[in-house]
Amino acid sequence: MVEVERILEQVKNGQLSVAEAKERLTQVGDLGYAQLDLNRQERTGFPEVVYAAGKTVEQVIGIFEKLKQTQDVVLATRVTSEQGEQLQNRVPGVIYDTQARVAVWSRSPLEPQRNGYVCVVAAGTSDLPVAEEAAWTLRCFGSEVRVIADVGVAGIHRLFHRLEEIRGASVIVCVAGMEGALTSVVAGLVDKPVIAVPTSVGYGSSFGGLSALLTMLNSCASGVAVVNIDNGFGAGYLAGMIHRQAGLDH
Repeated sequence: MVEVERILEQVKNGQLSVAEAKERLTQVGDLGYAQLDLNRQERTGFPEVVYAAGKTVEQVIGIFEKLKQTQDVVLATRVTSEQGEQLQNRVPGVIYDTQARVAVWSRSPLEPQRNGYVCVVAAGTSDLPVAEEAAWTLRCFGSEVRVIADVGVAGIHRLFHRLEEIRGASVIVCVAGMEGALTSVVAGLVDKPVIAVPTSVGYGSSFGGLSALLTMLNSCASGVAVVNIDNGFGAGYLAGMIHRQAGLDH
């Protein structure tokens, strides 16, 4: 109630326009083509994220500019090269990762905010775009991330070479295409939660990631949660939430 009175006083004194006061009271940034959730971080612990696919360059830039006013970090996923290049040209401080297809703006350098780290384990180099999407999401969430790539079951000794580092993580994100067997192997060797991400990498009978998805859903190892095909963002978000809760114990 005190905040409402303060906003009304600012309108009365000419410090805020009616439109600005409405936005603060409703916590919705109305751009016409987008209704931005300006209160999401207070409700959920993580701010509004931009899904750039299908949006025009101008729409993505407009959303970035608006979110910068109220958020310390702005993350956009599935950003095309054209969108990324224009964002970097027109919004100072934007980082664009072509492999992960993400664009990030941060008011201050992204640094770990809690103890421990999250491992993002990718079965193959071809799975890295999805793995890096998860990694960037985690960085924006305040987690330290270690990406371990190309340790799939076709050469399982590569996994064992990095096993102690994987076991030391607070949470593990496991990204795999083809038949998706890596998740069951990893989950059977660790005592931490494993978030599985099936990817659309694979030959014809992998059915665009469906084969890996079904393998992960039917994992015989316990402690596995599965997100949708190629959903690195969703896996990174969930891992970040778990890591944040684990960090409260330190």
